[in-house]
Formats: sequence, structure tokens, C-alpha cells
Amino acid sequence: MSETEADLRARVRAFCTEHDPAATSRAAFLSARFDAGLAAVHYPVGHGGLGLARSLQRAAEEEFTRAGAPRLDERRNVIGLGMALPTIIAFGTEEQKSRWLKPLWLADEIWCQLFSEPGAGSDLAGLATRAVRDGESGDWIVNGQKVWTSLAHHARWGLLLARTDPDVPKHAGLSYFVLDMHGPGVEVRPLRQLTGEAEFNEVFITDARVPDANRLGDIGEGWRVANATLMNERVSIGNSRSTPREEGVIGAVANTWRQHPELRTHDLHQRLLSLWAQAEVARLAGERLRQQLAAGEPGPEGSAGKLTFARLNQEISGFEIELLGTAGLTYDDWSMRREGSSDYARGAGYRYLRSKGNSIEGGTSEIMRNIIAERVLRLPQEPRTDTSLPWKDLPR
Repeated sequence: MSETEADLRARVRAFCTEHDPAATSRAAFLSARFDAGLAAVHYPVGHGGLGLARSLQRAAEEEFTRAGAPRLDERRNVIGLGMALPTIIAFGTEEQKSRWLKPLWLADEIWCQLFSEPGAGSDLAGLATRAVRDGESGDWIVNGQKVWTSLAHHARWGLLLARTDPDVPKHAGLSYFVLDMHGPGVEVRPLRQLTGEAEFNEVFITDARVPDANRLGDIGEGWRVANATLMNERVSIGNSRSTPREEGVIGAVANTWRQHPELRTHDLHQRLLSLWAQAEVARLAGERLRQQLAAGEPGPEGSAGKLTFARLNQEISGFEIELLGTAGLTYDDWSMRREGSSDYARGAGYRYLRSKGNSIEGGTSEIMRNIIAERVLRLPQEPRTDTSLPWKDLPR
């Protein structure tokens, strides 16, 4: 154990002694943890961290767990923690970090992502939402429509990618903003899914004002900032945290297998073993990726984890339906729900239906394969004719 790790463990133990988890409210404990630089040790000093190596975070978490400390509610603000927070740390000013990071980490303020549009899904750089600078106030006036926006109905802030210059090629004319989801001109409408839920939304933006102080990165640098967000998103979806064996859909199927010997056949047994092995390989690959991330920011490799997660979720949930037979075809509740995130504990029917979206959300599996081919394997890029022309001249 290195001296740095020993010092960190001692710091966490001292903190938990001073703020006894058994005698301190959850909110007060987490707030004090952020202020002490122990939210995540690799966060910047003064913004929830100590500026240490990301690899030391596991040691801190082990000490918090040993002390019975309350866990962070990652599910409630998954976009904020997985996408907004690392983007703000990488591109935000000191004022922006001070304003947004702590309430984000505490889930006092929920975040959403305003990227995809009805005419710009896989071709995100072709988006048409416009942000025009007001010459008098310096604010940006935004008009457009976004779609597939998870948590928009709960969100206080939205990560907004908008076009600020239509006279240059599409990737160069984008800028990145933080939009007040409660401000005038922002309308959120639910999109009901196959499961009956409405996790997603479409968002209509009409003459919404965004202060220039809410811009992340330079004007025209939006594509670079957005790529950092997307890399973090794909690592998050592909299992960015350390997970125990048999967590998730494979665990539910394995439990069903153990509890119902009457359902077993030799063929199903062989298929389950294959799926179980693939899920375990994916889990271990995710662990290796997390170790690589200890040395830097997420790269395109995260797309492989996201691609694998989508495929396995769909194959395993489909196997579960086949295993259960007619009982697997039942679905208990089609009522409209607006919790804001999926709940795989609801049963086999739900898991099967919900998994269909895994190959679309966070970037389609087709796009993931292109990223892996071009940016990881360094294969030749597909011919493109739309990257040098001004955006305004492109057919839409």
C-alpha cells in the first residue's frame, strides 16, 4: 500500500469519525463529504476533490463502505453524474464549477442532455437548433426542437448543443450551452415507450435566452465539448462502475434457472452458460477499462462497452422470455409512468421490452461500430462529402 493511499484512507476514516454516518443525516453527510474534497478524489481541489489520481477512488470508497456511509444516488441523476459533471470539470470556468458541481453531485439539481433532434440523430453534427447572439445583452436566443431527452421532465439544467454559425462546415459551427429547463420558452412533452413509461421527452425551445456565462467552451468549439460528453456517456452506459458478478439481467435469468428446475433443457442450459460467460467477460472488460481510465479521460474505447451492453441485454432478456415460456409473455403494468429511469427489477416482460431501446439510446449500435472501426482499430474512414461544405448548403 503506497503512502498516498494510506494517507487517503486515514483521511476518510478521520472524516467518518468527525461525521458519524449513524448520527448524521444523509444530506448533511454527503454535503460535508463534497466540501472535504472526498466526493471523488480526482475531482479538482475546491470542487469536491483532491486532485489525486482517479485510481485512488476505490480506496476511498472502501473506507466509506466500511464506515456505513450513505451511498450516492447515481440512478436519480445519472446524466448529471455520468455526463454533465465530467464535461463541466473539463471545460467549465471556476465560476461554472462553483455554481453547478455541488448541487449536481448531491442530486439537488437534475440534468438532462439536449443533443438529438428529429432530423439529427446519428448525424448529430447536422443539427438545426439555432443560437443567435443578442447584440445588446450578449445573451443567446435559442430556437429548435430536441428529442429522446431522458429526465427532461425532472431536470433543472440541460446540456445544449446548438448551431451558432450556419456559414461554416457543420462540425465547426456548433457551440455548447447549459440551458435553464425552467426558463421561459422551454416546453417538455412526454414520449411514451413500449413499456408504458415515458422516460424520454421531446423538448421545444422557443426564443429561450441563455446567458453567455452559461456557455461551455469557446464559440464554435461545441463539437469538441460534445464529444467529451458522449465518450463519458458511453462509458457510463457500458458499466462505468465496478459491479459484482451476476449483477443485472444475467443475474435475474440465473436466479430463474436455479429456482425452476422444471424449465431446464440441455439446449437451454448450454445457451445460458454461453450468455453467462459473455456477461462475465463484459464485466471484466469493463473493469479493465475503468483501470485504464485511471490515467486519463474516456476515449472511443467506451463505445465497445456500450455496444456489448446493448447486445447482451437484448440476447439475455430474449432468452429469459423463451425460458419462461407463456409465463414470460405476461406484462403486469402498462400504466403511464414518469419516474425517469428504467427499473429492470419489474420482471421478465419489462426487461425484454425495455432492452429494445439499448441499441439506440446513447448512440446507435451502428454508429458504435463505426467509431470502433475508425477510432480504435484505425480502419479507413467511410467517404464523406458533407464535412467541407457550409452547413446551410447541405441538403436536409
